[in-house]
Amino acid sequence: MPAALSQLPDLLAIPPARAEAIRALTPHLTPGARVVLSTHINADGDGCGSEVAMAGLLQQLGMRPVIVNPTPWPEMFRFLLPDAALDQSPRGAEALRDADLLIVLDISDVKRLGALGDVVRTLKVPKLVIDHHIATDDPAGTVVVSDTTACATGELVFDLARTMGLELTTPVATGLYVALLTDTGGFRFSNTSPRCHAIAGQLLAAGIEPEEMYRRVYASVPVGKLELLREALATLEVDPSHGLAWISVPAGAMERFGVRSEDLDGIVEHPRSIAGTRLALFFRDLGHGKVKVSLRSTGDVDVNALARQFGGGGHARAAGALIAGGLDAVRDRVVGAARSYLATLA
Repeated sequence: MPAALSQLPDLLAIPPARAEAIRALTPHLTPGARVVLSTHINADGDGCGSEVAMAGLLQQLGMRPVIVNPTPWPEMFRFLLPDAALDQSPRGAEALRDADLLIVLDISDVKRLGALGDVVRTLKVPKLVIDHHIATDDPAGTVVVSDTTACATGELVFDLARTMGLELTTPVATGLYVALLTDTGGFRFSNTSPRCHAIAGQLLAAGIEPEEMYRRVYASVPVGKLELLREALATLEVDPSHGLAWISVPAGAMERFGVRSEDLDGIVEHPRSIAGTRLALFFRDLGHGKVKVSLRSTGDVDVNALARQFGGGGHARAAGALIAGGLDAVRDRVVGAARSYLATLA
């Protein structure tokens, strides 16, 4: 029998363990401190949105935040930056050395900081992590707020704001909404929890316009992205006996079509959308003997477990790996491993 309205849970209540972790982090947020915020290579909507939101919250506390990412700020999320000077990524390691405090968002492994990873390891300032991925044995910091039940890292930043009684200004609310929107695939993926919708409702109440966010994130793509998608779909292969589908993009394709890394977001959803597909793979040849593989799944298929076979990782339904080798060889290896893995779940 459905629960009566009076019996429904308080969706905005912060889980106790998460609240405790946030309280352990807050003593490090002291007025006047110079704070560097960072996220993973090829930052996505959750990474960028969480950084901008966190920067706005820190400014309310009298702190001086800047963003230093290992790869350039994505053009599609340029609208999130309230001030272009907030992004100091071009300064790289030099900007990290100015920090009194480092906060790394949306990363469970320091290696995801790319070229900044070695510098971060040697920093002597406090290093904090706010993340919702599966924990690894090599985090980017020692004070960690981590919860895999959060729909996005942005959800954890929202909880920090509530814990500290901070304001959902327009930049903060916009960043948080984009974080939730993109990491849930437009509120379609399995991580779209009731609490996620409740938080989104709070952000709408703070003034976010959902149609404007849709236009900014999903309806402003360059024509080159569609041309690349057309070429990628021509490589589609399907193994219905295993529920497996995959597509590929060769080296040099992005340059030919004039697109950026962020323009590849969502391409793997096309093979995943095929009826009967349990596991979808997207192979991108980076050149120089490296292939990036994106893995997406449905049902009980844990792609994090498969990605870890190749030194990668992520979430149960979305993961990735960077694998040495040529495109054909890597694709054969990963497809073979995927077939074997799916056979164990049959």
